[in-house]
Amino acid sequence: MVAIKRLATVDADFTAKMDALLAFEAAQDEGIERTVIGILADVKARGDAAVVEYSNKFDRLTAGGMADLELSKAEMQKALDSLPAAQRQALEAAAQRVRVYHEKQRLEGWSYTEADGTMLGQMITPLDRVGLYVPGGKAAYPSSVLMNAIPAKVAGVKELIMVVPTPGGEHNALVLAAACLAGVDRVFTIGGAQAVGALAYGTQTVPQVDKIVGPGNAYVACAKRRVFGIVGIDMVAGPSEILVVTDGSGDPDWVAMDLFSQAEHDELAQSILICTDAAYIERVQASIEKLLPTMPRREVIETSLRNRGAFILVRDMEEAVAIANRVAPEHLELALADPDPWVGKIHHAGAIFIGHYTSESLGDYCAGPNHVLPTSGSARFSSPLGVYDFQKRTSLIKVSKAGAQTLGRIASTLAHGEGLPAHAKSAEFRLED
Repeated sequence: MVAIKRLATVDADFTAKMDALLAFEAAQDEGIERTVIGILADVKARGDAAVVEYSNKFDRLTAGGMADLELSKAEMQKALDSLPAAQRQALEAAAQRVRVYHEKQRLEGWSYTEADGTMLGQMITPLDRVGLYVPGGKAAYPSSVLMNAIPAKVAGVKELIMVVPTPGGEHNALVLAAACLAGVDRVFTIGGAQAVGALAYGTQTVPQVDKIVGPGNAYVACAKRRVFGIVGIDMVAGPSEILVVTDGSGDPDWVAMDLFSQAEHDELAQSILICTDAAYIERVQASIEKLLPTMPRREVIETSLRNRGAFILVRDMEEAVAIANRVAPEHLELALADPDPWVGKIHHAGAIFIGHYTSESLGDYCAGPNHVLPTSGSARFSSPLGVYDFQKRTSLIKVSKAGAQTLGRIASTLAHGEGLPAHAKSAEFRLED
């Protein structure tokens, strides 16, 4: 039997147990830090030569130069054309749904003119160039390509550079096909900290980008943290997580598999069930025992559920919602007979999956909304990746002669109050009396 933690809100030590359940710090390995710092400095200093050396070393390649590490658009198209019909149709359908959803997110500029002729507003412009990191090797995620690249293109990003490691020189056709469908402009078969460094600093061949997005391993995450400020980054994501809130009205097999869907990512993933019915929790436990032996990633799922999973018994739905808001999960499923009245009471979640038929996995691949979501409670202040992450807002200020008289006096008074006389004089020079 999988030993999953049991909590109940009626317990005197519930708060302490909840704190312990949610406590997670992604400890930064000093060895990884030292390695990444060295690689980034080397790439910054030597550019292409360093990237080629590290790629040959870590990915077992024999590249003679960067020309050997760049794929052409024709190769991307070839990968798309080579897909089995069912795979291509699924990829195209997912891409279309993601594109339609994100087209509704475009921000538009605005302005207004005051009575004295002063115009104030905001201009929206896309980033010029974005770098997309895509995991390679065994971890190949075409869905991540779509979720990161399509919003960038919808935003109007002029050039999208994708980097993807190819250990042993093995290219993943689905990843390249997704890049073709999403409109990626250039692809380099490089990965790790050296790829992040190339995108952040630029090399003789790889152009410097304005922002780096996309998931990666511990070295990639560390490198993204190190280059933040030189370029923008999307986020430093923690382990995947799902919180299922149920009233006991659904099929327990469905709930068990939904918990598995995140637990199978890795041993640090977190799957939590909140339920108002103690008997239903036992039914879900039974489903887990029945279904777990059928899972190819059984050991990973079991470790995740045992170490970080939990069943939480609550007295009512009000308690369930309060705990959900406290957790602020990446994925929140409302597996309820009547979920709609509770949606508006959720204030903190990366994405809300409403009703028994809305499995989290649909959001991962093809529902339309982005699957790049805030983790580790950061949904309290962060949002899903979207078109707005690839657009900048610029303030517009055009002060009329009459407006300068009013605003100049206000600014002068405040500037003197702050002890900044040059600021005051700059405004005063434009006053007529």
